[in-house]
Amino acid sequence: MKEEMYELNEDMSSSSLYNNDLAPTKLKDRTWNTYNYTALWIGMAHCVPTYTMAGSLIALGMSWIQALLTITLGNLIVLIPMLLNSHPGAKYGISFPVFARASFGTKGANIVAILRAIVACGWFGINTFIGGSALNVLVSSLVPGFSHIGGNFQVAGLSLSAGITFMIFWAIEMMIIYKGMDIVKKFENWAAPLVMILALILLVWMVVSAKGFGPLLSTPSKFTNAGQFMKVFIPSLTGTVGFWATISLNIPDFTRFAKSQKQQMKGQAIGLPVTMTVFSAMGILITSASVILYGKSMWDPVEVISKFTNPVALLVGFFGIVVASLSVNIAANIVSPAYDFSNCYPKRISFKMGGLITGVIGILMMPWRLLADPSGYIFTWLGTYSGILGPIAAIIICDYWVCRKTKLNLKDLYSTTGEYSYTNGFNPRAIIALILGIVGALIGKIVPSLSGVSDYAWFVGFGLSFVIYLLLNRGKSVTSTSASPKEEVV
Repeated sequence: MKEEMYELNEDMSSSSLYNNDLAPTKLKDRTWNTYNYTALWIGMAHCVPTYTMAGSLIALGMSWIQALLTITLGNLIVLIPMLLNSHPGAKYGISFPVFARASFGTKGANIVAILRAIVACGWFGINTFIGGSALNVLVSSLVPGFSHIGGNFQVAGLSLSAGITFMIFWAIEMMIIYKGMDIVKKFENWAAPLVMILALILLVWMVVSAKGFGPLLSTPSKFTNAGQFMKVFIPSLTGTVGFWATISLNIPDFTRFAKSQKQQMKGQAIGLPVTMTVFSAMGILITSASVILYGKSMWDPVEVISKFTNPVALLVGFFGIVVASLSVNIAANIVSPAYDFSNCYPKRISFKMGGLITGVIGILMMPWRLLADPSGYIFTWLGTYSGILGPIAAIIICDYWVCRKTKLNLKDLYSTTGEYSYTNGFNPRAIIALILGIVGALIGKIVPSLSGVSDYAWFVGFGLSFVIYLLLNRGKSVTSTSASPKEEVV
């Protein structure tokens, strides 16, 4: 099979839509291979939210096998739009907000970029809080009295010591992203196997110490019939899809560096569903063993490791959590909004400045409140934003694969007067499809009698927007490509 990869052959540096960070990646700089993408997903999936996701589902009444199957199915589903949106990144070397210009317009792309960025800021804050919490316990174990600094004084609901370690962790993330995407690649390459090994060590230690896998594996589902199960399964599946619905949009931010389509697709197919299933299973087994060792189910690995009395074990355990939180946060929650904010004002906001904006918003969102209870985490946070991101995914996929047959005019993506300028920079058809899709997906949040619709938020939003956009674009012509192609055999 022949594969075409393109680079921009004209100087667009004078365009207001262009800067060095948003420019198409040159062919010589597309160096990411299968391992890099597998490592990327291992690094992103091996995180505390993945670990606790199964716990949220079990807390809602599922058995461990039902929870694991729900997570696996959700990740197989989200892998489909993930791979579809990966294609333009690898083919044209473009980031997500630049790709979105083709369907939403050169200005309209900022709408979806900001919607994506705000979600990423929330996730950034959540993982920064988790990493800061791990750092807090570690420092407290090494420096007696640290956790009591400031007494009862609190900063926005956080103790002074928690606020200090939160900001230390935040600063580390900002320093890494400031070094650029090449450092992100190198960091993920070594972080992925390290976190996997440390998680396996924790699993073995817990199971051996408990002399078995614990009671969770024998605890039956709380649902007595299919109807009861489906009421929890559907919104949980939607939430699971929503877990990576963010990356399924901005995956071009990473595949723009791919050596070939085959390598990025293979790496992602290996890295995403397999890692999510395996790491979720680890979380279930470790938590089950914690019932025997500590008398209660501990779904927070920070809480589990804090029980260790050996200082070396504490150091290694919390180092693993810190690295895992850094790994997922940098790749999944800083890269995308950094490009998204840069896309709003390319001449004034660089990738580095976009990363700093992400960091500031992530603090202001006070993420510790999102982790207050498992039902809120699954139903409110994941479910709601999946109903927003599903329509976006539908429109850009329909536009690229169905309307344009994967043909883009690379030059015009950076032109304020080209074919993607539409009406004053906005594509009305995309805006209409987006609004109707979001309303359809989330109408149950407003109209109680239609609350069941919102349980399918991502699916409803995706389906509605896809069909509406397709109908509005009947007869749309396929564009030509203005670029220098390179064909590879894959």
